[in-house]
Order: sequence, then structure tokens, then C-alpha cells
Amino acid sequence: MGTKEKISEELLLEEEVLKQSEIVLFNDEVNTFDHVINTLISVCDHTPEQAEQCSLIVHHNGKCTVKTGEYDDLKPRCSKLLQAGLSAELV
Repeated sequence: MGTKEKISEELLLEEEVLKQSEIVLFNDEVNTFDHVINTLISVCDHTPEQAEQCSLIVHHNGKCTVKTGEYDDLKPRCSKLLQAGLSAELV
């Protein structure tokens, strides 16, 4: 086995160990675009452009993954989204 193959195999094993979670934001008929955008900026550390794009995807598709990472980092962020009146789920 060559060095390149061994490194590739090690990376694949690392990816399996680091299971990523996602915060999925759902569309609702209550919150304004501005509120959703401002909340994504403050809670998920989005840029204004990212937050706007996510809000449009949620509006048109009904849902959008707004943050990916480790569960322990995402859980408090998802709670803050819920406290702000948004519909979100940690998966």
C-alpha cells in the first residue's frame, strides 16, 4: 500500500468518526425575512449574504440546512433559533 493510499484511508476513517449534525430551518408564515436574516447572522455566524440565501431557500423549498457541525456546538444554537421564534430542528 502506498503512502497516498494510506493517507486517503486514514482520512476516510476520520470522517466516519466525526459524525456531523445539522440544524434545519423550516418555513413559517410568521417571521419576516429581516428577522430570519438577523437571527441567522447572530446565532449561526452567517454573513449577511449567507443568511439572505438561506432565508430564500427556506421560503421557496420549505426548509434549509443552515449550520453543520458537532452536536455539542449546534444544540445551543438551535435552542436560540427556537427562542427567537423560528422553526428549527437538530438532526
